[in-house]
Amino acid sequence: MSSPDPMVIVGGGQCGARAAHALRENGWDGAITLLGDEGLLPYERPPLSKSVLLGQKTAAQCAIYDEAFYREQRIELRVDVPVAAIDRAQRKVALASGEAISYHRLLIATGAEPRPFDVPGSALPGVHALRAVPDAHAISGELRQGRRIAVIGAGFIGLEIAAAAVVRGCEVTVLEAAPRALMRAVPEAVAACLIDRHRQMGVDVRFSVQVDCFTGEARVTGVKLADGSVVPCDAVVVGVGVTPRIALAQAAGLDIDNGIAVDGILRTSDPHIYAAGDVCSFPHPQTGHRIRLECWKNAEDQARAVARNMLGHDEVYSAVPWFWSDQYDMTIQIAGIPPLGTTTVVRETGAASQIFFALDADGALVGASGVGRAGEIARDVRIAQSLVAQRACIEPALLADREMKLRSLLVAEAQ
Repeated sequence: MSSPDPMVIVGGGQCGARAAHALRENGWDGAITLLGDEGLLPYERPPLSKSVLLGQKTAAQCAIYDEAFYREQRIELRVDVPVAAIDRAQRKVALASGEAISYHRLLIATGAEPRPFDVPGSALPGVHALRAVPDAHAISGELRQGRRIAVIGAGFIGLEIAAAAVVRGCEVTVLEAAPRALMRAVPEAVAACLIDRHRQMGVDVRFSVQVDCFTGEARVTGVKLADGSVVPCDAVVVGVGVTPRIALAQAAGLDIDNGIAVDGILRTSDPHIYAAGDVCSFPHPQTGHRIRLECWKNAEDQARAVARNMLGHDEVYSAVPWFWSDQYDMTIQIAGIPPLGTTTVVRETGAASQIFFALDADGALVGASGVGRAGEIARDVRIAQSLVAQRACIEPALLADREMKLRSLLVAEAQ
């Protein structure tokens, strides 16, 4: 399979690099052009808030493939070429340099970027957000023994950064506007387990607080709250969510709905343009409506699916979501979409490990959230992912029974 025009991928991250590889694996023999704008080989982002901050991994070690791979696969990788516009009529992308590249099919995999936190003082030195390698390096430089770090936001990124800061010897305060952590991601009991661990490690976690401004002149020195109190700090890391990077698609007139709107095969409102990863919203069979996922596994899965669909396979994307977060000696692993559940069943899997199964009103398993030691939850969460895919209806007592092997329920459901 080939064409005089290349497959062009805008976005040199996880999804873009994996999609380029998948095009080759699925028989595309024509040209592939992968366009990034960070000046680096495509790399995985999850380590930035974990092992990179802890000094366990360098940015170079986060690269998905080395330079030789792109040469061997005949993928033209350009890492410092911002795309200025998409010309749908001519089927070309215009680069900021003035160059234009024609495409046979175009994939937009531009990901997401940190949501702005626009309060007075947000531009002060010492106030950071985390998306890219330079951000991770800047934050890592702040995490020194005895320093006071304020984290705005008790989502996964904020809590991972808080954990890294504690391990590096910092005093950490986490400030969250919502009444609890991870409001949209996990059941309250799961969030409570994680917050308890942070507090055991000395983190000052505060909920239902509003930030008025950041104080300081030459550099940030504190976080002033709406009640007038000030949290002194030496640095601030803001993690209040992300927004999809839709500017190119929007300017090109593509349909937008909580990201670039794609159909079941990840195709946009233009039949020659696809989108995948954090930037797109898609109809998911499990929910019955459009969702957008911000996680490594979705970027991986959609990269492979969209490559096949760009080659004409037209396969509906229906992978069950899966996500993880490591903090201290704990991990959280989530399969499916737990908020769809109306009933929660708890399964003890270890001395300090649990899985919370979410069942919908019909008794079908729609999600599972494991918290504790990875070795005590990982296998059961993976099996739960398969059970969710089957929309298995399981008696709550069986899910709660630690002696009942989940795999046996999977086999019984498949027969």
